[in-house]
Amino acid sequence: MTAIARSIPADRMAVLFAIMLVAAAGNTAMQSILPAIGAKLHIPDVWVSLAFSWSALLWVMTAPHWARQSDKRGRRALMALGIVGFLASMALCGLALWAGLSGAISASTTFILFALFRSLYGGLGSASPPAVQAYVAARTDAEERTQALSLVSSSFGLGTVIGPAIAPFFILPFVGLAGPLLVFALIGLIVLVMLRWRLPNDTPRFAARGAIAPYPLSAGPAEPTAEDENDRDPSTQKALGWRDPRVRPWLLAGFFGGQAQAMMLGVIGFLILDRLHLRLKPDEGAAITGIVLMAGAFATLLAQWGLIPLLKMTPRTTVLYGAALGAAGILLTGLAQDLHAIVIGFALASLGFGLFRPGFTAGASLSVSRRDQGSVAGMTASINGSAYIVSPAVGVLLYNWHAMVSYGLMALFCGWLVLWGWSALQQEGHQPQA
Repeated sequence: MTAIARSIPADRMAVLFAIMLVAAAGNTAMQSILPAIGAKLHIPDVWVSLAFSWSALLWVMTAPHWARQSDKRGRRALMALGIVGFLASMALCGLALWAGLSGAISASTTFILFALFRSLYGGLGSASPPAVQAYVAARTDAEERTQALSLVSSSFGLGTVIGPAIAPFFILPFVGLAGPLLVFALIGLIVLVMLRWRLPNDTPRFAARGAIAPYPLSAGPAEPTAEDENDRDPSTQKALGWRDPRVRPWLLAGFFGGQAQAMMLGVIGFLILDRLHLRLKPDEGAAITGIVLMAGAFATLLAQWGLIPLLKMTPRTTVLYGAALGAAGILLTGLAQDLHAIVIGFALASLGFGLFRPGFTAGASLSVSRRDQGSVAGMTASINGSAYIVSPAVGVLLYNWHAMVSYGLMALFCGWLVLWGWSALQQEGHQPQA
């Protein structure tokens, strides 16, 4: 964090890192325990995957709105809203699952309530990531932005893996498999306190029109002024669109790579139950799934905290190399027949996606000027969320038909991204002038 301390103090960057980590963990924390819960409640695999779909759809629909609101109401306020949505969703989902597992309510009622309470995360939790990204982009120079966005994006990418990896360790007496959700709700409350305590309020004094201009940094982040937050003649500025040629290649890369990663995370728990013959031992399956996902977490850390800064990789390079490694790891996982091979394959795929995700995020940000950072942050958040609408369920459906059909489709997404991206992703992260 010291490399960007002159733009954003380390304690504030730590808060931003924690917010992104928790927001991502909220989307995938159940990955290691839901297959076991579904087995205990005798819920078909595909319905377990579909429990995420409604929340993901709301994420895609609301993230651009919250990104625009962060320009108007201040980034800290939107970060707080997202964390509140997260902790409320975790607490209520945990209580619903505990009631279902204890027999107080039926299995169908349990999953209906679960999907309903997950909508709090999808509708409100999506406010945090674009607000964090816009906050960082507004307070870093173009030369620093790749590293700064790589750091906060690494927390988001890490959260998608670390959340389900540690969830089995929070299976507690009395609440059982619902324990991880209740613990994550408590973690969300702690992060909310950190946000209120350590991050200064940045509410604009005037209504913003989307411009995110640089601030005086000699004495740390300053309060925005009317000139900083607003454009002189907003009517002459065209809003950033999804078909804008500057961002379209990066958004397409994020879409296809994200589908593969979402399928991989959605299927891995069921693959472990089947390949290791643990359908009748769901608690043991949840613990082993945690081990496999923890290996993926370490591989993600190696990619984002080791390889990217050590090799000084550009956004284009990280996307292409990440997709290639992801394809190799996916195929190895799909062919694995024992725990050792599953761990190696999943770790290799996670290493690839650990490179891919920050490359896609930084590439999209660096393709536009500062005034469009709020919009591009909302777009990248929507792309990340869109992967979880149908891809996990489709992956499970194909997996139940034949495992290699599902894993072959994931590898195909990554392979196509390498071939297409070689010519389509030509920008090497040069920041346009604001």
